[in-house]
Amino acid sequence: MILASLLFAFLAAALHVYIFIMESVTWTRPATWKRFGVGSQADAETTRPLAYNQGFYNLFLAIGAFIGIGLVAVGNGGSAQSVAGWTLVFSSCGSMLLAAAVLAGTGRKYLRPAATQGTLPLLAVVLGILALVMT
Repeated sequence: MILASLLFAFLAAALHVYIFIMESVTWTRPATWKRFGVGSQADAETTRPLAYNQGFYNLFLAIGAFIGIGLVAVGNGGSAQSVAGWTLVFSSCGSMLLAAAVLAGTGRKYLRPAATQGTLPLLAVVLGILALVMT
């Protein structure tokens, strides 16, 4: 179950790197801003600083999850590396999950993106908790 949790944490982190690229690198490209429901190129330019900042938030969550996965992988059971790793995995994936919940609460049109954003970290957290409780 540990491996499954770390796999879902990895996939959640990879998704957040992809979101970072869209928000911080390609935001003003029509394919990107249309995906986020932005109405025009002018609106994309206006919201660019906000999207840029949000993208880095997603990148930092991904980095935390990647580092946590690495620490769990090299640590043994209750070692300091393992404890630090699980702390980072749960913190990063928990933040991703809570951000998805906030997005879902924003309106019905955001339910699908919220599910996309929140499913992988949810699985990582639930499976991680189960793995730790069962050991």
